[in-house]
Amino acid sequence: MEGAEAAVGCGEKVSHYTSVEEKPVPANMATKTWIRWLIAEKDGAKNFYMRLFRVEPGGHIKPHFHPWEHEIFVIKGEGRVRIGKKTYNVREGYFLYIPPNAEHEYWADEELWFLCMIPSRPTAEKTEAPLEC
Repeated sequence: MEGAEAAVGCGEKVSHYTSVEEKPVPANMATKTWIRWLIAEKDGAKNFYMRLFRVEPGGHIKPHFHPWEHEIFVIKGEGRVRIGKKTYNVREGYFLYIPPNAEHEYWADEELWFLCMIPSRPTAEKTEAPLEC
């Protein structure tokens, strides 16, 4: 079934990650960073989306914040994630919860792969500035 996709019966999607095109994250948001939208609205997902990020060594996802939470699981590699004022060293097997409106950014010390799940709509009110945390 590798590389194949099935959308049958109940509307499920079963596929291999390589069947989803890897696209660069725009330069104004990140450097040396790639994304695959594994599960998104186009797949019939109503509540959560799943993305796979690959950040090359020395890559960086720039500081940003938004009114939805993130759930992250590091699959491979090592790097750092800043959430608010605190920076965490992460590697394969680590998981993170990033609250809505908390400023965050990522750095890859070696090639870093992580799954990122986000809700399909905001989970908090939009703020003009990030949380002070």
